[in-house]
Amino acid sequence: MKAIDINIKEKSYKISIKKGILSSIGERLKTIYQSRNIVVITDTNVEKVYMETLKNSLLESGFTMKIISIEPGEKSKNLATLERVYEKLCEFQIRRKDIIISLGGGVVGDLSGFAASTYLRGINYIQVPTSLLAQVDSSIGGKVAVDLPWGKNLVGSFYHPDAVFIDPDVLLSLNDKFFSDGMGEVIKYGFIKDKSILNLLDSCKDKDEVLQYIEDIIYKCCSIKKHLVEKDERDLGERMMLNFGHTLAHGIEKYYNYGKYSHGEAVAIGMAYITNITERMDITKKGTHDYMKGILTKYGLPVNMPDMDKQALVNSIALDKKSSGDEINIIVIEEAGICKIMKIKLQEVYGFLFPEDII
Repeated sequence: MKAIDINIKEKSYKISIKKGILSSIGERLKTIYQSRNIVVITDTNVEKVYMETLKNSLLESGFTMKIISIEPGEKSKNLATLERVYEKLCEFQIRRKDIIISLGGGVVGDLSGFAASTYLRGINYIQVPTSLLAQVDSSIGGKVAVDLPWGKNLVGSFYHPDAVFIDPDVLLSLNDKFFSDGMGEVIKYGFIKDKSILNLLDSCKDKDEVLQYIEDIIYKCCSIKKHLVEKDERDLGERMMLNFGHTLAHGIEKYYNYGKYSHGEAVAIGMAYITNITERMDITKKGTHDYMKGILTKYGLPVNMPDMDKQALVNSIALDKKSSGDEINIIVIEEAGICKIMKIKLQEVYGFLFPEDII
């Protein structure tokens, strides 16, 4: 088993990475909690595939279990779904010492974590991510949130889980689209901090070969996030590096009402588009954009900005959480494995993104 300890000011917890760990979570939780009451929040797709394994593990270890299952997809990450979750928690008479387990991808993890952080002013919760994107990124670091009609993750908090259990075996059932979705975040880590990830992805011929190294890949990504979260828990400095490609991505996702592009696909577009701009500005080493496009394309990710209302995109960016006062922080690549934070005036964002429109 690979393990990573997250140590922040108010809390410490462990990320455990092991094939097959899903079937032993009950035994592990017995050593953490006195309460034996658990609510598992999941989605209807994940429930069909993984719930039986988790249920057996929990029941065999003496836990009682209730299930809250939501519809899959970003459109469920909203206040209406959150209210239904609260309703169920009240119906199940969940108390502060009881436990929420998030079993699913990024949407389930964000929603579950925010419910745990706010119900009864905060109750215990565990992350059991079942998508590659959630395993390398969203399940770690304590960011929990729901979306508003005006933008993504606009209502949220920082609330860390008590533990994260990552079972790489669950990735074997991912279809190609969801595998590619997670690879968008994996590739991000390579470009912002660790080129060895990119070298490995370059050397692998396909998805099956990547899966042979997936434990090491997950461990490297989680280790990068651990380092940045410990230095900057509240996302006010270095942790912003994790947002490479995300400023554009969130705008693209919202523009298409979370229907056309997955998060990882939108991040891929954002990374490629920004890098093309900064390479032309001589901020980024020549050839980086083509190198990035090659890796993204290899793993089934889009690289071209869709035809969309540019002003609507810029307006969405102005609401982004990475904006501060009259500036927004954009993450840019200097070369593969090295990035920096670049501040841009909000009134200059349009010209930065679409210089060809400025006469």
